Amino acid sequence: MAHDITILTEADLRRAVHLNLEAVGVVENAFTALASGKVIMPPILSMAIPEANGEVDVKTAFIPGFDGFAIKVSPGFFDNPKLGLPSLNGLMILFSAKTGLVEALLLDNGYLTDIRTAAAGAVAARHLAPVNVKTAGVIGTGVQARLQMQAAHLVRPFERALVWGRDGAKAERCAGELADLLGIEARAEADPARLVAESQLVVTTTPAEEPIVKAEWLHSGLHITAMGSDQSGKNEIDPQAIVKAGLYVADRVSQCEKLGELRAAIEAGLWKGGTPPELGEIIAKTKPGRENERQITICDLTGTGAQDTAIATFALKRARAAGAGSIIST
Repeated sequence: MAHDITILTEADLRRAVHLNLEAVGVVENAFTALASGKVIMPPILSMAIPEANGEVDVKTAFIPGFDGFAIKVSPGFFDNPKLGLPSLNGLMILFSAKTGLVEALLLDNGYLTDIRTAAAGAVAARHLAPVNVKTAGVIGTGVQARLQMQAAHLVRPFERALVWGRDGAKAERCAGELADLLGIEARAEADPARLVAESQLVVTTTPAEEPIVKAEWLHSGLHITAMGSDQSGKNEIDPQAIVKAGLYVADRVSQCEKLGELRAAIEAGLWKGGTPPELGEIIAKTKPGRENERQITICDLTGTGAQDTAIATFALKRARAAGAGSIIST
C-alpha cells in the first residue's frame, strides 16, 4: 500500500511561515501544553564533534491532541563559513502519532528553529517583561539578534533598540537593519553595561562561554531573556545575577539545569531557590509571574522539542493549504 510523504524545502517554508503573532501563539500554546505535565519530551540528544568544531542536537516531543510529532536534527559546524557554507542547518521530520509513518520532511535548513526560537523570546517578553518597554537591548549581532528584536517588538512595541557585539562593525549593521525593519531608532552601543542600564528588556543571543551580563548591572524594572546557552559549556549571564533577580524562569527546568544559565548558578553553589517555575506555568497561571513593574526577571531559554513539534505541525498545515511542496510515494 503506497504511502505519501510531503517534501517541503526552505523556500516553501519561508513562504508558509513568518515571524508574526500567529507563530508566537503557536509557540505559546506549546509552552502551555508543557505545563500540563502530559507532554512526552525526552532529554535532548547532543553530540559534539570536536575535530570539525561541530555539534548536533536532536529534539522531539509528543503533545497530546496533535496528529503528529516532530524529530528535529540541528547540526552546527562553526568552521563552515571558511568553506563558504552556513554554520547552521538541519531538518525536521514529522511522523504520524497514530501509525508512526513519516508524514513530511521539512528541509528548512534551520529556518523553523529560528522562527520558533524568536517566537519563544516573544512569549517570554509577553509574560515577564514590564508592560511599558521604551528601550530594548540585544547582546549579539547574528540572525537571532535580529529575530529576537523583531519578535519582542510584536508584544512590547518599544521605541528604541540598542545593539552590542564584540565586533563593532557587525553591531552597526545589525542596528541599521533593525531601524529599517521596525521603523524605530536603533544604534550600536559600545558598552554592554550602558546597554543594560538604558533598557527595560534585554535579550542575550551569543554562544559566550564566559558571562557578558554582570550581576551589578541589574536594575529595577529589567527583564532579561537569555537564549544563547544551550550547551553545557555556554554561559551569558553572571550566575550571581540569576540569584539576584526577583524571578528566574526556565523554559524546561531539567534542561536549564544541564544546559542553560541555571547550570552555571548551580555549579557555582549559588542556587538555593529550589525548583524554579517554568514559562508554561507562568502562562497557565499555575505559578506567579512578574509581581510589579519594578521586579527584575530573567527567563532562560534552552529550546524545547515541544516548540519543534508545534512549529512543524503548523508549517505543514500552512504549506498544504497553499499547495506548496512535492509528494513522494513510498
